[in-house]
Amino acid sequence: MKLDRITSNPNRMNGQPSIRNLRLTVRRVIELLATYPNREELRQEFPELEDEDIQQALIFVIVLLGRSPH
Repeated sequence: MKLDRITSNPNRMNGQPSIRNLRLTVRRVIELLATYPNREELRQEFPELEDEDIQQALIFVIVLLGRSPH
């Protein structure tokens, strides 16, 4: 899977991997998933965050940890 929603810009968010150049880092998305187990509540608080963004953030972390997503 191509992680085309994960971006990294050294001049933005201290170069941390982010979602679609938004001010949401991959790390923050993972934290939000732990904080908001109910996806509907998460969508209400962060309407700009799409399902594909969440999926790619999770895959990014899996790859970062050295495991295959499949």
